Amino acid sequence: MNVSAHSIGFRTLGDETTIEELPVKGALPGWLEGSLLRNGPARYDAGERSVRHWFDGQAMLHRFTFGGGQVSYANRYLDTPANRAMAAGRISFREFATDPCRSLFARFFTRFSRKPSANANVNITRFGDRYVALTETPLPVAFDPDTLATAGVVGYDDALSGQLTTAHPHQDPATGDLVNYVLHFSRTSEYRIYRQPSSGTTRELIGSRKVARPSYMHSFAITRRHVVLAEFPLVVNPLSIVLSGRPFIENYHWEPERGTRFTVMDSRDGTVRGTYEGPAFFAFHHINAFDDGDDVVLDICSYDDASIIEALYLDRLHGGGVIPLARPTRYRIPLGDGAGGGSVGVQRLSEETLELPRISYARHNGSPYRYAYGVGTRDRSSAHFIDQLVKLDVTTGDTLTWSEEGCYPGEPVFVAAPTAASDAAGEDDGVVLSVVLDSAAGTSFLLVLDARTFAELARAEVPHAVPFGFHGVFTGRRRP
Repeated sequence: MNVSAHSIGFRTLGDETTIEELPVKGALPGWLEGSLLRNGPARYDAGERSVRHWFDGQAMLHRFTFGGGQVSYANRYLDTPANRAMAAGRISFREFATDPCRSLFARFFTRFSRKPSANANVNITRFGDRYVALTETPLPVAFDPDTLATAGVVGYDDALSGQLTTAHPHQDPATGDLVNYVLHFSRTSEYRIYRQPSSGTTRELIGSRKVARPSYMHSFAITRRHVVLAEFPLVVNPLSIVLSGRPFIENYHWEPERGTRFTVMDSRDGTVRGTYEGPAFFAFHHINAFDDGDDVVLDICSYDDASIIEALYLDRLHGGGVIPLARPTRYRIPLGDGAGGGSVGVQRLSEETLELPRISYARHNGSPYRYAYGVGTRDRSSAHFIDQLVKLDVTTGDTLTWSEEGCYPGEPVFVAAPTAASDAAGEDDGVVLSVVLDSAAGTSFLLVLDARTFAELARAEVPHAVPFGFHGVFTGRRRP
């Protein structure tokens, strides 16, 4: 098998390290102080076995801290039972596409007892003063943002049950509460949408909706008045998860004839405003959503189908297999046409490819906005992996891009400049931060772009390759 140039980004990183000062090329903005915290897979091997999918690698946290024109770096594995087992050469927990039970005999005896993994390798958020790493099982893992030391799984102080959630909770623009949902699998399953006060761990049910065959949804949308679930036609019979003996995601089936179902719920009292039918598509990530008169507008990184999941198995990624492309697409839901009576409008925002999207979240989440940032591909017809950064003007379709030969960027995180440092408080006044793999050098660097012009300001060079991660947050410097 030919090994792809980006394959180094899917190799196990064995060392945990702290570097007080990285070499910096260029000049960092004087106002940029704080830490970029990143999360993602970094351990793929357990003795002679390996996990099968990008999403199954064990979580490692990375911290880039800015101050005085300098950048420090640290990384540390999240200390979980699954990670410790893999470090000892065993795959002991069920992951997204990897099952520890290889034989029929083993599956028979573990059919009803296979444990979900607390491998929180997807995202980072805050529960009040606590930082937590998240995955799609409702097992948030707290950690110290200064040392990256794991503090343990955070328990919820309520009786709200469910086996699946998203690693993309939203902060309610009006209240500051976290909003998310848990999926309770049963003969008739149920989406349970809840709010969680920003400083606590007691979840309050907003509303629920029963469903016979749940959809795989990695994220959802929120506006100032609504919660929206986009149920793609990648669906599962919950009983098969228990009885099939297959890894979790391989129990889901693509049924395009079902189309995509948009459920709109009032975020204040849980009233379902309507369920609306749209064309079949698949997505991991919503870009943003907002209310527009009697319409709800959702911007989503849309794929034609769910084949992207197959494309992210590690053997295909190492071999340079073709990756399906996501394009930014707007879906307009007409609430004024009655409870599900109107047709969902579809508009392509750009032909540029876009994934791992970010916006100026604090100011524009759930509200009208202009700019989105993401990763994409220089070749719009066929790609082997993401190789450029993209800035999209969603009002005009105009784009700016950054790319460099042999370099593969990660999620771009927008950091707003303080008002005093800007001539005008524009939506794109700030910088974009991205961890980039340099495949030729076998190392990575933290790239700093001017968010307005997309010109490079600086890069801080890491002496090793940082495995491809998923999501992260920027946190301002905490004062004593």
